[in-house]
Amino acid sequence: MESNTSKTKIIVEAALMVAISSVLSIWPKFKFLPYGGSITVCSMLPIILLSYRGGLKWGFLGAFAFALIQTLTGFTSSGMGPLAFIVELLFDYIFAFTVLGIGGIFRNKLSSAKKELVYGSITGLLLRFLCHFISGYYVWGEYAEWFFGEVGSWGQMVLSNMSGNALAAFYSLIYNATYMIPEIIVTSIVASLIAPYADYNL
Repeated sequence: MESNTSKTKIIVEAALMVAISSVLSIWPKFKFLPYGGSITVCSMLPIILLSYRGGLKWGFLGAFAFALIQTLTGFTSSGMGPLAFIVELLFDYIFAFTVLGIGGIFRNKLSSAKKELVYGSITGLLLRFLCHFISGYYVWGEYAEWFFGEVGSWGQMVLSNMSGNALAAFYSLIYNATYMIPEIIVTSIVASLIAPYADYNL
């Protein structure tokens, strides 16, 4: 059972990690992708680190708080039907950021802190990728034909070989991969660098 001192410490640390993640999610943000999406400077790593240091309970609590902040600052529902509204809200915001709380799942289960933190980061970000993929398929899949029509000859090749649900799924996969794969790579690299210091007292 947590003492009052340790509980207060983890609450303060959770608030700090959520605040850092929130700041990093809006600045600096690199929006050089032509069709939307953006890459941040490890904005999700503080939440992963919270889960690793404080355990899954605190990781998910912090991640949920982060998800609420992302929802309040980023979610818009203009022109959406009720089902699209729910799917977008849940899978692009609430679920997509709350799943980052799983980042500490490998704590004390692998041979080194480096592996534990890197694998936790990859797991959390892949789950976020999956959430965005689901939303992209159900909510934004209608833009698939337009998207592939805009990206040159390879897009035309895709259109000549895919249609309907398969095209929507492929569109969501490609679109979300353009920003999530760089996020996963950068976050994993930084996680490997800070892993030896992950247990240091703040």
